[in-house]
Amino acid sequence: MSNFIVSARKYRPQRFQDVVGQQHVAGTLKNALATDHVAHAFLFTGPRGVGKTTCARILAKILNCENRTKDYEACDTCASCKSFNENASFNIIELDAASNNSVEHIRALTEQVRFQPQQGRYKVFIIDEVHMLSNQAFNAFLKTLEEPPPYAIFILATTEKHKIIPTILSRCQIFDFRRITVADMALHLKGICEKEGIEAEEDALHIIGQRRTAPCAMPCLFSTALPVFRVKKSGTAM
Repeated sequence: MSNFIVSARKYRPQRFQDVVGQQHVAGTLKNALATDHVAHAFLFTGPRGVGKTTCARILAKILNCENRTKDYEACDTCASCKSFNENASFNIIELDAASNNSVEHIRALTEQVRFQPQQGRYKVFIIDEVHMLSNQAFNAFLKTLEEPPPYAIFILATTEKHKIIPTILSRCQIFDFRRITVADMALHLKGICEKEGIEAEEDALHIIGQRRTAPCAMPCLFSTALPVFRVKKSGTAM
């Protein structure tokens, strides 16, 4: 079995400080953690590929971390963090509303809300592409969102906030994610090149940042743009 991991997965941020271009979101969430004023429902909205689901997972991990760092990141050493890293955590439930958008799917999720977390302080529910839920599903979800148990936290992610009914919006703390700038993209790709032992011209990285959105910029780094890179180890053109 190959140990190869595609770059988009290999370099997916695991901490808020690693998330590109969303410092305003990371800072606000860290302040909420520092003051213990964490909302029971969040809505992450913005273009595709800017880190909404990634930030939702990072937040879910930190909420149940047993030994948070001084800058409110996950420790990566406690039992909760290890189970999260191994995709074995029972306290974090993810639902893709693009393909699970019916009343039955939401009822199944709300049934899980009734059970307290087996380990840690919170049970976190991440609903991606939440705007795809049907009106009946939204209505079924509303009661749970209005009066959740103290251990339940909901993180909703969407690219189309205007499709979410106002009664859901009014009960969420909303974070608007910005489109990643070309400069931030190029700087991030430069760091990846250094880790991979690849030399890259800055102009090439800027071109990739201009032509590519966040999810496909890194695969592009090792495919279409290879002719302008040189591998440090061999010193020969690729």
